[in-house]
Amino acid sequence: METDDLLLFVRVAELRSLTAAGRDLRLTPAVVSSRLIRLEKKLGMRLLNRTTRQVDLTPDGHHFLQHSLNILEAVDQAQSAIALGRDSPAGALKVSAPVSFARLHLAPMAAEFTKHHPQVQLQLVASDRFDDFFHEQIDLLIRVAELKDSNMVARRLATGRRVFCASPDYLARAGTPETPEDLARHNCLLLRFPGSQQWRWTLVHPSGRHETLSLAGTMDSDNSDILTGWCLSGQGIAMKDVWEVAPHLKESRLIEVLPDYPPVSYPITALYPHSQYLPPRV
Repeated sequence: METDDLLLFVRVAELRSLTAAGRDLRLTPAVVSSRLIRLEKKLGMRLLNRTTRQVDLTPDGHHFLQHSLNILEAVDQAQSAIALGRDSPAGALKVSAPVSFARLHLAPMAAEFTKHHPQVQLQLVASDRFDDFFHEQIDLLIRVAELKDSNMVARRLATGRRVFCASPDYLARAGTPETPEDLARHNCLLLRFPGSQQWRWTLVHPSGRHETLSLAGTMDSDNSDILTGWCLSGQGIAMKDVWEVAPHLKESRLIEVLPDYPPVSYPITALYPHSQYLPPRV
């Protein structure tokens, strides 16, 4: 995700106008519109409601605006630190992230990162387990879950959203659940590993009430990619991150179920150890 796109989104949100934002950033309305559409596709959510007179933020847009401001502020602080003459990043940098997140979001960025920081030896550890942080000497851990407790520094990056979904083939055979109680009659594909709570599904009722369900199925795994494969092949219903299955939802290879009872949202967080001095590579 480009910071220039975040800056454009922030200016549109502030000015409530694509034309005014484009004028401010010296972009044509067509470029502004195409970049915003590209940003929404990457996120898998609608950020703006567009009319002929003005542009308004959606609820997701309001949430993303605050995160965009935080990210741009962090980028500005980083640029200021470099301008003040901090040492260039160098040395080994060991980053750990969930398997799917690492594959879809971090791995594609690795070449660009090492191009800009040639003195850094990047090691990307793809693991759905979080209990080996100190044992594996991880420098930076990306977490896609609510943090219950941690003795590490946490930097919130974004808010994640999940959906309940299944393949059209499975729904044709087993029917589409209409209420949370219906899930008990379906084959639920569960993610199980030490420290994970995703085998217990917590959803939000239209009233705002949270409900946690302990479900069962004939298949579970400690690997999110395996669950996605099972879901695509019609084995059952899974709770999946939007950033992971957005292309499958868009192409109708997977269908969202119980949209009025979505899973609770969660923070996407970067964690690193407490230290009076952190190397620039972190």
